[in-house]
Amino acid sequence: MRLDRNPWHWRIWVCIAVLALWPRAASADTITPERIADALSKLDALAQGAVADGGVPGLAIAVVHDDQVVFLKGFGHREAGKPEAVDADTVFQIASLSKPVSATVVAALVSDGIASWDSKIADLDPAFRLADPYPTSQLTVRDLFSHRSGLPGTAGDDLEDIGYDRAEILHRLRFVPPSSSFRAGYSYSNFGLTEGAVAAAMPTGKPWEEVAQEKLYRPLGMASTSSRHSDFVKHADRAALHIKVGGAWAAKIERDPDAQAPAGGVSSTARDLSQWVRLILGNGVYAGKTLIAADALDQTHVPLMTRGKNPVSGGESFYGLGWNVEFGRHGLSWGHAGAFSVGARTLVTIFPRDKLGIVIIANAFPTGVPEGLSDSFADLVFDGSVQKDWVKAWDDIYAGMFGPVVEAAKATYAAPPSPARPARPASAYAGRYANDFFGDAVVASAGDGLVLKVGPHGARSYSLAHFDGDLFLTYPDAETPDRPTGVGFVVGPDGKASAMTIGFLDDNHLGTLRRVGD
Repeated sequence: MRLDRNPWHWRIWVCIAVLALWPRAASADTITPERIADALSKLDALAQGAVADGGVPGLAIAVVHDDQVVFLKGFGHREAGKPEAVDADTVFQIASLSKPVSATVVAALVSDGIASWDSKIADLDPAFRLADPYPTSQLTVRDLFSHRSGLPGTAGDDLEDIGYDRAEILHRLRFVPPSSSFRAGYSYSNFGLTEGAVAAAMPTGKPWEEVAQEKLYRPLGMASTSSRHSDFVKHADRAALHIKVGGAWAAKIERDPDAQAPAGGVSSTARDLSQWVRLILGNGVYAGKTLIAADALDQTHVPLMTRGKNPVSGGESFYGLGWNVEFGRHGLSWGHAGAFSVGARTLVTIFPRDKLGIVIIANAFPTGVPEGLSDSFADLVFDGSVQKDWVKAWDDIYAGMFGPVVEAAKATYAAPPSPARPARPASAYAGRYANDFFGDAVVASAGDGLVLKVGPHGARSYSLAHFDGDLFLTYPDAETPDRPTGVGFVVGPDGKASAMTIGFLDDNHLGTLRRVGD
């Protein structure tokens, strides 16, 4: 086949050539069993220290080297303040670590000839639409797994937050304007990747969750792994999600990620994930048997979209298909982080040339403990000593995610103008509002104030407190309960609101809903 007729072939060959020339930080013969053993003993101490210092309530680690699970251990507690300990079989919600797991499932479908990375979504799932017809007609599984469809990163996350299910969210993505031209920009999208996975599984006639079991979890003996939240909550040995409350970890919030199961809904254990890492390091071979064709799996690690530099170590980072591909201080690595802002942190890092991989799963957010431990372990393996306090460096990154945003919002709404304009009568605002993306919303009187109900059948309810004139405040985020968000009304000459803009639903400029009916 001519290379100019299939752009993916020439890109793959270019990347292979680059990787072949990339200098190695350490040759395989320097990573002796003794070096690994020494690094593991120090990793054990570092993990114990992270828990003792309050970095996380609990975590579990698996390390694989040369197709052997060389480290498998839990630390700390499943829930802060309770005695049950984390072990290698404690089930964690792994958040976006689900993405490379799901990419492996799709690679299995590709290997079996059920789908191709270049299968068009229009052929697999003809009902799916983007905002524009041309991208809709050309969109492929590869586009969605590399986050270059043009969908804004948070598109669909907002619908999930207010209670819509997967089918409805995927249907409504057609109303979202693109954030970039098709295939021209990288925008990390949970529901874009979810559509790619669901569409790839459609030729089987089975739901994604069942396909993941059949193609990956069951063949690897990952008996505690599932893409269904109902399976997670059945486990007695499971980790709770934790956020900081008054400076201490607290298990306050539960997270059902079924709507985006391929992107963030997998639950698993360190033991199970170690078997998946064996498969990845074996390039599709597991326990001496080829489960996934190497060429189907190889494509997940081809760098397609640039992500810039690693914010801590400075390595050049790219995105493949459900994987980060990074050229860092220890050479080539594949990896992916995961996080639920309501209380989960996870990470996988693979050094393919050295047949080395580490998985760290933790039950708290924000924390840089997984990256910090992984980077420290890599230093120990390749350099013999830890080069810096990586946990602190990553903690600083994650601590900065919410703090400035919360403080900015609090400053914006610190106090109303003086004198504040009074609100109109509640009847001026009460009524039903709607747009195509969010559907119906209802504003109603509630005691001396107003309440906003959004989502299917008013699934989510938010109290509105008057701030100034036709602007009200609400506090929608459980993980940042002190962050105010505005809900503003536009009032017409008849003295009634004709529209409202809901601040916490306006990331993609779709948060304005217009009055429907009288």
